[in-house]
Amino acid sequence: MSELRALLTPVGLELLDAVGPIESTAEVARAVSRLRAAGHSPDLVSAVVGQAHLRTKARAKFGEFAQRMLFTRAGLEQATRLAVAARHAQRLRAAGITAVADLGCGIGGDALAFAGAGLEVLAVDADEVTSAIAAFNLAPFGSEVRHATAEDAYGSLGRVPLPRSDSSDSAEAGVQDRGKRTAVGGGQAIWMDPARRTSGHSETRRVSADDYSPSLDWAFDVASQMPTGMKLGPAHDRDALPDDCEAQWVSADGSVVELVVWTGVLARDGIRRSALIIRGDRSYELTAAADAEDAPVRELGAYLHEPDGAVIRARLIGDVARSLDAGMLDPHIAYLTSDAALTSPFVQSFRVRETMPAKPAAISAVLTRNGIGTVEIKKRGMDVDPAAFRKKLKLKGAESATLILTRIGSQRLAILADRVPAP
Repeated sequence: MSELRALLTPVGLELLDAVGPIESTAEVARAVSRLRAAGHSPDLVSAVVGQAHLRTKARAKFGEFAQRMLFTRAGLEQATRLAVAARHAQRLRAAGITAVADLGCGIGGDALAFAGAGLEVLAVDADEVTSAIAAFNLAPFGSEVRHATAEDAYGSLGRVPLPRSDSSDSAEAGVQDRGKRTAVGGGQAIWMDPARRTSGHSETRRVSADDYSPSLDWAFDVASQMPTGMKLGPAHDRDALPDDCEAQWVSADGSVVELVVWTGVLARDGIRRSALIIRGDRSYELTAAADAEDAPVRELGAYLHEPDGAVIRARLIGDVARSLDAGMLDPHIAYLTSDAALTSPFVQSFRVRETMPAKPAAISAVLTRNGIGTVEIKKRGMDVDPAAFRKKLKLKGAESATLILTRIGSQRLAILADRVPAP
């Protein structure tokens, strides 16, 4: 907190702007030496150099906006990308929401998008430093930021209504006999990003409701009473989701970044599963009322197709296969195949060159014959480490290709292929 106090002064902020981008560890060391030699205090130097480095890293998520924001390392890692947050804001606006309480706002990534879309925002975070940084980031919009737990802030909403454009709806907010708020109108909504209580959880590990703060039991209870958007890890246990919610998996530039649970008016009629694919400034969406039935299995054709991770998480592979006249390569593997070239934002396609047993010697012979010295390795259904497997291959030549390691039934197969440019 002492570093933040040193930074949040006219001198500190001017020094931060003057330092400019800092990218490498060597640049960090040179900047520290230069600023200390100029007589600046250790706290100020540490804060300025740290923030300059984080601003450079933040460009990937926030673009040019990063140059006027402040960050914590953990806050930047957990923050929603601006392109994704903007689509959250669009959904709220489309549903008639005018005011949103962001309970667990972090550094304010989603709250910035909400405010930028013209919504009135109350941003809350339980960490003192993080809430102070969110207040700085949201200052241009005049949004209120509170240092409080999500539970305390939500409990106060019955006495201190959310900011709103039309305060005449305040009478719609009530309190049930059990002390819980009823569903309200007036264009109000809740946004939550429950934080993991413990570190080190991978996205493939299932976590319980008690692993989060606030707990998911509490969060889902709130979501049953007010229109809510709740950001979770994309590998969250599907069986633990409310039955009446819309579950939307989001992929940004090839990576599945989140699962959002939407309730109330934010959940679209007839939609319970959604895969949102964002590529640059364009987006594509696949929706369904339920998990899709898988497509029939067929033999490997001239092309292999890998569904986007959001499509796989949403279990909509069958719908994609039928829309593209493709089939499953194996009933348990998320690869599709067809004899025709396809262009779809929901799959990455590969033109098959040839197949061989998934053994280093057999693969190396094919690579050598084709003059391949650079290979991208992808795998599904096989317990191999691509980096370790690459070391077993003979790579000589100027050509490049993709090697896909998979299985069909009990057969372990290697497929040499070329990427088809995405649409």
